[in-house]
Amino acid sequence: MSDDPSPYESPYQRLRAEAAAGKIEEVIVAVPDLQGRLQGSRLSVPYFLDEIAGGAGGFGACVYLLASDVEMDTGPGYAIDAWKTGFGDFLLRPDPATLRTRLPWDEGTALILADAHWPGPDGASPGSPVAVAPRHILRTQLDRLAERGLTALAGTELEFLVFLDTYRAARETRYENLTTATAHNVDYALQGLTDIEPVVRRIRREMGRAGLAMETARGECHPGQYEIVFRYAEAMTTCDNHVFFKNGAKQIAAQEGVSLTFMPKYDAGEGNSCHLHLSLRATDGTPVLADPSAEDGMSALMRHFVAGQLACLPDLTLLMAPNINSYKRLQPGAFAPTGIAWGRDNRTCPIRVVGTGPSLRLEHRVPGGDANPYLALAAAIAAGLHGIDHALELPPPHTDNALTDPSVPRLPRTLTEALHLWETSATAATLFGPEVLTHYAAAARAELAAFESSVTDWERVRGFERL
Repeated sequence: MSDDPSPYESPYQRLRAEAAAGKIEEVIVAVPDLQGRLQGSRLSVPYFLDEIAGGAGGFGACVYLLASDVEMDTGPGYAIDAWKTGFGDFLLRPDPATLRTRLPWDEGTALILADAHWPGPDGASPGSPVAVAPRHILRTQLDRLAERGLTALAGTELEFLVFLDTYRAARETRYENLTTATAHNVDYALQGLTDIEPVVRRIRREMGRAGLAMETARGECHPGQYEIVFRYAEAMTTCDNHVFFKNGAKQIAAQEGVSLTFMPKYDAGEGNSCHLHLSLRATDGTPVLADPSAEDGMSALMRHFVAGQLACLPDLTLLMAPNINSYKRLQPGAFAPTGIAWGRDNRTCPIRVVGTGPSLRLEHRVPGGDANPYLALAAAIAAGLHGIDHALELPPPHTDNALTDPSVPRLPRTLTEALHLWETSATAATLFGPEVLTHYAAAARAELAAFESSVTDWERVRGFERL
């Protein structure tokens, strides 16, 4: 979302004015990839304004950016086969609503997010959107909401671990024996934060200067763990803010000589979550989830929407937990969801209904810090629409510990299980289409293949002498 509070008629006018004043020298044009990371290039301001933003074209970027794994390796199986097509380009079409002219950790630089399009008939102007691009996948589900006269508001709550080691030092030790920035559990604590406060204070301050509105911040359970919550917004804006925050927080940490990670499960301690808060409004802004006349305060539409989450969660877990490590967090005893249930203000359930009246909303607790927010929110919205369209009945809320109740159906236990449910699901195919289904199945297979071909430290400790 633009941080433009000025009288300029458009974000690009402001960019031109700030460049003329010597405040902005470069523009980063970035696209969120399959992992929710920002990939792109730095452009000079004149080139961006005159050649990219000023015309009907776009900026060329290699198609493999949306068909690669964490290591940027690509291959057959994706809906985009970069090798087969000669590693050609798609066109990145900047979204002016996402322009940020303040990056306090990268002075003189602006950043704008772009949507990936295939080249049109002339090869120079954008044609159809790339169907597997995360922003497009979310936009498709938001369009489905709009067809029903609805809009989505969302918020994400990201946790991360801070270490006093630099990224380089952490890399050289293979990320083992690192020093956490707090010595013990500092959940809600107001002491014991001395070593972590300098970097998280800078993150809070500079994200605010960049246009993000912080709501709360506090220490968390795992030593070195912290959470910053930014104000909810329209769903696409929230996801854009989310990826911007993750990218900037890592850069700030590196500049401060420390490191941080959003990975769901760094060790045997508490994992890093990314709880999603989601509510619906009518297009005029009227809340539609609450019904004061109902005994539970929930409208019929909300009951169907929540029921859809339960019905679709097994098949759509892959979009919320996309990596091997995701499932290390979703284990018994880890205070992360393991079953499929919903409850009122019950943190042991994957679907927690919270708030009252206009603030009534659902909290989705399955995604971890590695979740691609566009995909996770698209999955939640698609599941809710499935519940609405089929008028699914909502079972009674779970009122006790869903983590230990053997009667609660189990979430997928591994990436392999989630992949199988995803690619054999008629519901997922209907909600997202065969191209998206195939593409993200290939992404999961690439993750599994990389893991299965690696020899881990656990294997060496277990087998070096004794096998």
